[in-house]
Amino acid sequence: MTPTRRSRNGQTKTNGAASQRLETARAEVRSRVPRIKRFDELDLKDRLSHLTLDGAKKLLGSNATKLIMAGAKLDLSPKDHVYLGKDLFRLTVPSEGRRPAAIVTITLMASALDRLHMRCTRCSQPCEHLGAALSMILEEKTALGLAVAPEAPDISQNPASEEEQIAVALAEREERARAEQMKIQSSDRSIPWTDYTVTSTLSGKTYRVALRGPKPGDSYCSCPDFRTNTLGTCKHILHTLGKVRRRLGAELLAMPYLQKSICIALRYDRELELRILLPSKLDDEANSIIGKLRDQPIDDLHDLLKRVRHLERSRHEVTIYPDAEEFIQQRLFQDKISERIAEIRRSPKSHPLRTELLKTELLPYQLDGIAFAVGAGRAILADEMGLGKTIQGIGVAELFARETDIKKVLVVTPASLKSQWRNEIERFSGRNVQLIGGSSSERSTQYANEAFFTICNYEQVLRDILNIERVDWDLIVLDEGQRIKNWESKTTRMVKGLRSRFALVLTGTPLENRLDDLYSVVQFIDDRRLGPGFRFFHRHRVVDERGKVLGYRNLTDLRQTLAPILLRRTRASVKQQLPPRTDEIVRIPPTQEQLDMSNGHLQNVSRIVAKKFLTEMDLLALQRELLLCRMTADSTYLVNKEAPGFSSKLERLNELLESLFEEEGRKAVVFSEWTTMLNLIEPLLHKRKLKYVRLDGSVPQKQRQAIVHQFQTEPDCQLFLTTNAGSTGLNLQAANTVINVDLPWNPAVLEQRIARAYRMGQKRPVDVYVLVTEQTLEERLLGTLAAKHELALAALDAESDIDEVHLETGLAELKRRLEVLIGAKPEAIVDESSRRNETESIERNAQSERVSAAGGQLLASAINFLSEMIPARPDTDASRAMAGTIKQGLSDFIQRDEQGQLKLSFAVPDAAILDRLAESLAKLLIK
Repeated sequence: MTPTRRSRNGQTKTNGAASQRLETARAEVRSRVPRIKRFDELDLKDRLSHLTLDGAKKLLGSNATKLIMAGAKLDLSPKDHVYLGKDLFRLTVPSEGRRPAAIVTITLMASALDRLHMRCTRCSQPCEHLGAALSMILEEKTALGLAVAPEAPDISQNPASEEEQIAVALAEREERARAEQMKIQSSDRSIPWTDYTVTSTLSGKTYRVALRGPKPGDSYCSCPDFRTNTLGTCKHILHTLGKVRRRLGAELLAMPYLQKSICIALRYDRELELRILLPSKLDDEANSIIGKLRDQPIDDLHDLLKRVRHLERSRHEVTIYPDAEEFIQQRLFQDKISERIAEIRRSPKSHPLRTELLKTELLPYQLDGIAFAVGAGRAILADEMGLGKTIQGIGVAELFARETDIKKVLVVTPASLKSQWRNEIERFSGRNVQLIGGSSSERSTQYANEAFFTICNYEQVLRDILNIERVDWDLIVLDEGQRIKNWESKTTRMVKGLRSRFALVLTGTPLENRLDDLYSVVQFIDDRRLGPGFRFFHRHRVVDERGKVLGYRNLTDLRQTLAPILLRRTRASVKQQLPPRTDEIVRIPPTQEQLDMSNGHLQNVSRIVAKKFLTEMDLLALQRELLLCRMTADSTYLVNKEAPGFSSKLERLNELLESLFEEEGRKAVVFSEWTTMLNLIEPLLHKRKLKYVRLDGSVPQKQRQAIVHQFQTEPDCQLFLTTNAGSTGLNLQAANTVINVDLPWNPAVLEQRIARAYRMGQKRPVDVYVLVTEQTLEERLLGTLAAKHELALAALDAESDIDEVHLETGLAELKRRLEVLIGAKPEAIVDESSRRNETESIERNAQSERVSAAGGQLLASAINFLSEMIPARPDTDASRAMAGTIKQGLSDFIQRDEQGQLKLSFAVPDAAILDRLAESLAKLLIK
């Protein structure tokens, strides 16, 4: 294998096959890194390249979907009917009989939506011709030159070793540093090795870059990638180095960075290391105190802090950087709390906190979970649905308050669960609560409250991020934490950017479909635990020669890595057992009409998947065809709305209801994905005179608890009919039966449904039925769900002995085959919060240096002032001797820095001297 080496400027140098690999990586990144322009600089092609179906619908208005579908049916082609120039798109729809040709034009106009002005020569209102134009753009971007087909993967170029993975990862960052636009501000433009703020025009985020040298590991960046990638560099550092090199020249960059003062910092290498940074020359006293720690990782924090205090008593300034201070505090807290946590976990069943921590008696496993999370400081509590994660979350906050005196807790939860959290906090802890709600102006003042708990929902984080970031949160709790599994979503990025000393994620499903889900959730708790993505996925994914994910491996190592921060208990593992649960899959033969319709849609799926590359419209069509396949398994009426509809499933459900409700005291929750299916089920219930309630997405949040209360308390209310709107946040222990009329896409949703009835507080055995139509997509889903469930157990269950899981999935392959859009994208709106934070950080450091220099000037002026005020006297032997003695005494306090500047340090007796100094200066300055 060809080794890699670093050049002096930090660029990666390779030979042979590795060099070719780097060029391939750069070419791939180059195709994916969009060009950035100001919004008003985007030309017509840029805007059409990034036009989405949602954007097209906004251009056409309320009847958009119908018009686009009608336009797509017209027999038109890009080659024969379209002209696309720099400033004009024109589609010619040929004449029909006596009707003249329709010419559709799209041009730029400042007053139009997204600056796209559409006009049809035949029609004065939105029409199918406009729909045809937009359909053509969405379907034929590659043919129109607005996109390019993705390159077929070069099997020989797949990185096979960790060294090659690192080389490719560096190449990607080098290419992004070259291609992306960034705005840079220096704290001192005359020198290269200083602090910079770097604002990305792609994301709008601002980061602090501290340039200290050209090689990886020399510098620092506050961006998440630098913290986690273990490469010692990032695109922001590389981009800044490039600009500084061009502005100041190679000669200045060749001068080494000179450490001026004693600092404690983190080194973001393969392992996170705490280091003390020392000037090359230390006075004898400082060297005797701290010199032995030069150039080595520091593990003994108590010894380090003792030496720091010694330095400060000896009038040596020590700077501890914020990330290092956070690291030290976390380690010290864990050292302090470890024995207390071990004592609780040794015997949670008999520990007094079971009855003293909250205003209710905790179950032993719940107290154990609380102690685990507090001991970790930042943790994931991933108990199965229905085991009481909310009460454990409240208990974690309460135990933190007892042990560390925390004051501010932010709970982020789905909107439907906000009131439930408030009610349970008031019921179990008695702490005061602020529920975030109302208009934007009302919410803006609600976060800065005096309450112990503040509760908001995920969508509010996105809208209220500036107000949230102004508060110093001690603990952040994410309920239903799987909401941040998609690391590409804006809400996920915002939530994962929230900062707090302690953190807790509550989720019954941290892993729903892929290890990517789990990786994203873990990043919020500890962004370095699983390592950078390129290492993590290389270690745990099993791929074929085309890069398609076939399964996962090394899951035993993954469980061990997660053990310190993730705790998962199943119903079977907790000491307090639930009643038994029985699961039955009810297989149902389809009608011939269902089978024919299902096969027709499956053929459409095969046709789309067989295409060489895919467009956004192909993915939407694929999603639609799969949806129709699943609907057909329920009833043909769901697809074509033609009565009476054919459904063997409704017939079997009718039989099942008849047999179940012959028993006394039977109560059932009936789930279906679709409200139309619930509409078809309701006549069966009326016919059997079964009293029921219904909950779907159309029911307002305020009315849902009343519906639940009716089902829970009225004996003759026998059924709770619901869509997936009722699969989370509801306690339905009155039910002893769960009927899944159809299958969801993943096992997590299925378990969420079942956990409404099969949960803590349930007193009776629970029967679970899953209705599956044979020979349809629904039957295939059974195998997929089983594989996903196996993956979750293998990755999360500490008792599991599974090390590999094999999957059947083509999602990653489909995404890889998406066409690559080539239009420039607009600059992102500058994230004022990140820019303010990083600018203030740099300004504080600069201000410290300015104050130090100004203090020296003030002292010099005072001495000159005194020399002028004291009457002139001739020098004598006695005065010269006294001056020599004073000078010798002062020299003991003076140090010379790397630039040869003199620094004079004094120890002050107490803080009151600062008050007196400030008051004296104020009297001098104010007349």
